[in-house]
Amino acid sequence: MFLPRIIPVLLLKGKGLVKTVKFKDPKYIGDPINAVKIFNDLKADELVFLDIKASKEARTVSVDLVKDIGDEAFMPFGVGGGINNIRQIELLLKAGAEKVIINTNAVIKPELIAEAAKIFGSQSIVVSLDAKKSLFGKYGCWIKGGQDNAKTDPIEFAKKAQDLGAGELIINSIDLDGMMTGYDISLVKMIADSVSIPVVACGGAGNLEHFKKAYFEGNAHALAAGSTFVFHGPRRAVLINYPSKSELKQLFNE
Repeated sequence: MFLPRIIPVLLLKGKGLVKTVKFKDPKYIGDPINAVKIFNDLKADELVFLDIKASKEARTVSVDLVKDIGDEAFMPFGVGGGINNIRQIELLLKAGAEKVIINTNAVIKPELIAEAAKIFGSQSIVVSLDAKKSLFGKYGCWIKGGQDNAKTDPIEFAKKAQDLGAGELIINSIDLDGMMTGYDISLVKMIADSVSIPVVACGGAGNLEHFKKAYFEGNAHALAAGSTFVFHGPRRAVLINYPSKSELKQLFNE
């Protein structure tokens, strides 16, 4: 019985975990190491950690924090934030990360994707694509935490990332980030249908039915979310949670 990977995406700001809405207004929600311990107990498939200030501040995600996460995490995890050279990738992988996630510099210096894939293997190199719709309904890629318009078409960028050696793509909708109203299915499907590497849907999930829809209608290979796994109830009380294997089996095999 095949089940897609279900991946909590945890945003880092300083040494704390935060959650954003449309990439803005980060709200502190707790300590990353405590979150890892809870996700261990809940048997999460995989985790992703993204430092939301790293690119803007011209630095990378903390190697020390990655080591601390690696010491605690029972599951594989990926890290991203400001990664712009091979040495940084080497240090992050040695610190315990299974994958590194490149966003801004995948656009600014795409040769980094090719070089990193050649040295570390495509399975370790993930490209994250942050997409946003213009007033005219056209999608574009944004970088530096959703601050700058890269003036790049998401489909063309996805194909280029694949050709350069990326082993996986994370497709994140800026418009739906933190909204919990569902993924941008058309965006996910458009990209998933244009590449052969795994595509991870992200941005907008609010319940298990949203996962199901992105998998069956959006052709996503894996489903990632933030708010779904850290908030509970209509008032969004902070409560780390994760679906059980029996829930997921029922969801994807109905």
